[in-house]
Amino acid sequence: MGALNDLEGHGQAVWLDFVDRKFLEAGGLQKLVDEDGLTGVTSNPSIFEKAMGHGDAYDSTLAKFDKENPGAATIDRYEHLAIQDIKAAADTLKPVYDKLDAKDGYVSLEVSPYISDDTDATIAEAKKLWAAVDRQNLMIKIPGTLAGGPAISTAISEGINVNVTLLFSIDAYVRVAEAYAAGLEKRVAEGKPIDRIASVASFFVSRIDSTIDKAIDARVEKGDAEAEALKAVRGKVAIANAKMAYQWYLDFLKSDRWQALAAKGAQPQRLLWASTGVKDPSYPDTLYIDTLIGKDTVNTMPPKTMDAFRDHGTAAETITQNVDAARHVLAEAERLGLDLNGVTGKLVEEGVASFVKAFDDLLGAIAKKQPATA
Repeated sequence: MGALNDLEGHGQAVWLDFVDRKFLEAGGLQKLVDEDGLTGVTSNPSIFEKAMGHGDAYDSTLAKFDKENPGAATIDRYEHLAIQDIKAAADTLKPVYDKLDAKDGYVSLEVSPYISDDTDATIAEAKKLWAAVDRQNLMIKIPGTLAGGPAISTAISEGINVNVTLLFSIDAYVRVAEAYAAGLEKRVAEGKPIDRIASVASFFVSRIDSTIDKAIDARVEKGDAEAEALKAVRGKVAIANAKMAYQWYLDFLKSDRWQALAAKGAQPQRLLWASTGVKDPSYPDTLYIDTLIGKDTVNTMPPKTMDAFRDHGTAAETITQNVDAARHVLAEAERLGLDLNGVTGKLVEEGVASFVKAFDDLLGAIAKKQPATA
């Protein structure tokens, strides 16, 4: 038992923000489940681009698929590879899913970033991927864009588990939390069970600090009159933002709307802390784990961050500590004109663009891997 295992005692699940065929085949995921209490896996276009676009781990599988499906489109070739990895991860996590009675043990697969602003296309792809993977412990990742909200409700209403991704602002989080509730309410109205439907809201953390800290540093360097106040909130805005999102979550759980769903067995939509690798080397490498531990939360960690917390992390409930201080940080950020709303809006756009670029690169790499018969 180590620091990662200890997080469970404080209500936080440990997920891995990584998937790779060699890692899966070598038993790496099973090892994390057995030794660290890992209960989930997330993937995204950037992760798959690194896994599939480099090396030869997928070549034999792709050659076999190409032989059996001559002339297949590049997107179909990619999905074949991705779905195999997701199925393998889901099967590894199935005993966790069973043990925890559908409350955890999930692996996430993202819809195409090309359709982030198209509700109907997102719904159609969510259904297609859900059917193709055919695992009850799958979550379909849908971005928390304006178009994503209705897609989330529809997917949930049709029994598809959803990981809402690319959330940066509290307003966006509130919107998707309500979309989750609306999807459950539709199922209830149709007489369908809701007790085994699961969702997480992936709230991105470090990218907020990276952007705001850069603005702070530029102003301080120019001799801003508020230099001391600016330095006082450096590296604190993202954590404060996440803590206040969690406060909203706690209040929502007490609402009549949620209590009516809970009475029918609804699972809370857990907040998942994403982008938890530290970007600024002056910060502790476990910063975005240490400060955001609490009940009904998930931290999806890249391998390097997971290794760091295993080595020198300390598990303690911190998400509910210093809430007034978090409010003060956000108030100061507003007073100082750091434009958190503008920053979070831009980060959504940049996040989608980043995934599009990774997807472009991924499809390009797969396209270059010509069928063996060519």
